[in-house]
Amino acid sequence: MFTSRQLLALNTFSDLVHQARLQIAADALTLGLSSDDTPLRNGGQGAKAYAEAVSVYLAFAADRAADAWSAQVSWRNSVEASRSTFARQSLPMVWDYVELNPFSSSNGNWIDASVEWVYKALSAFSPASFGFLSQGDAQTVRYPGPSVISTDPPYYDNIGYADLSDYFFAWLRRHLRDVYPELMATIAVPKSEELVATPYRHGGRESAEQFFLEGMKLAVSNMAEQSSVYFPTAIYYAFKQSEVEDQGVVSTGWATFIQAVIDSGFEINATWPMRTEKPGRMISVGTNALANSVVLSCRKKEATAEVITRAEFVRSLKRELPPAISELQAANIAPADMPQSAIGPGMGVFSRYKAVLESDDSPMSVKAALQLINRELDEYLGGIQGEFDPDTRFAITWFEQNGIGKGDYGVADNLARARGISVDSVKHAGIVDSAAGKVRILARDELDHDWDPEEDRHLTVWECLQHLVRQHEKEGISHDTAVLLKKINTQAEAVKDLAYCLYDISANKRKDAKEATAYNALIADWTELTKAAAAIHDTRGNRQTRMDI
Repeated sequence: MFTSRQLLALNTFSDLVHQARLQIAADALTLGLSSDDTPLRNGGQGAKAYAEAVSVYLAFAADRAADAWSAQVSWRNSVEASRSTFARQSLPMVWDYVELNPFSSSNGNWIDASVEWVYKALSAFSPASFGFLSQGDAQTVRYPGPSVISTDPPYYDNIGYADLSDYFFAWLRRHLRDVYPELMATIAVPKSEELVATPYRHGGRESAEQFFLEGMKLAVSNMAEQSSVYFPTAIYYAFKQSEVEDQGVVSTGWATFIQAVIDSGFEINATWPMRTEKPGRMISVGTNALANSVVLSCRKKEATAEVITRAEFVRSLKRELPPAISELQAANIAPADMPQSAIGPGMGVFSRYKAVLESDDSPMSVKAALQLINRELDEYLGGIQGEFDPDTRFAITWFEQNGIGKGDYGVADNLARARGISVDSVKHAGIVDSAAGKVRILARDELDHDWDPEEDRHLTVWECLQHLVRQHEKEGISHDTAVLLKKINTQAEAVKDLAYCLYDISANKRKDAKEATAYNALIADWTELTKAAAAIHDTRGNRQTRMDI
């Protein structure tokens, strides 16, 4: 894990944390701070407590050094810099490692990358308020009266927090055992009660899921019991999981979590998608990684909640889910996040009732409810197609069947006729190529580079989207990309709808991650592109549009 030289450096800086604490206490006394010996953990305000507080932050800096100085540190060729030990939430095998100089001026050094980093984080805090942090078991902890609760719980089996924490805990314990003896009493981080579904710790996947469900139910029930009736409880969920398909539902962690929330007595009355994840984090590079958290706003379920049938639940979904999905799209939620985000409004309907009964009078499970919600989402995205022009609707169906590969002209002709057009019409629109009895959709790099939507007399939503995606792939959020969006003008919302539709086809039906990523990236930048386009007042080439003085 560490070379001998790295261990020597880390142990040396660790010893300096102890020495610094003694020096700070002496300096504080010299400057007139109280000689009160009450420690920091007991609310002390004297020189001793002050020195202990500063040493806590120095311990954080030393932990950052441990992240930067190990035999797990790899090299980033693109920026010619090191990648820290925990570039992701795991300790993967590293074939070769980089050893950094703690006293250099490069990345990973002691002053800039450790001490200064902690200082910059602290400088962002507001001193106007004061709070307390305490450790407790979420299943049994007692809050000080009815409380406003905002919580970010564990995400099923996504991260082994306790196992990973041992890497840092070993160093923190060395630094702070005298400051927080109760917190640092164990040699390693406690693991048996950690509320994550780890199959190797619980004897298999099913046992691990049951452990997570029961524990989460107790924890959330404890929250529901002590939560304020005047304010909602906010529960964060940020998770794109490699899931196992069970009963047709690919949302195992989400379903287990929601089941625990509902069984605890909460009603989900709102969902708020929030962009909380760092876009450049290692796990997101080249993937459709989750960009948003879904915040569940929950209240205690009314004691008078009704029991309804499956048919009544489906009718409620058809009535309430489409406008909720429209709001999510209006907020430019990335297509990769839409399935998880859209589940919230559907669960809002499901959790409103005491129970939803199946045809055999058994209560509907969350997994079954998720099936119905996902089906309604598919129907909504499919229903959007009817609002596009006929050429675009042809292209969608052809793309779903063939991608950009070739297909028989006869099949294409039948498909076009069903939409009231001809293959020649789609070819004239610049969407397909037709030759030698075969038809194929043009790849984006084959599109006319001189195309101008304001001059196109056969304008289609498909063309607008593909040209916009090509420009965005080339330059991202640039002036030229914004100009193109400005020129598309009245087609912009239809273009965004088509991007959602084609993402769904690419990711879920054709399993084409590269194509799906292109549409996902465009929607992720849609808000900024729209702002940039709104600031453009003239799209006619290179001419002076204002007087610069």
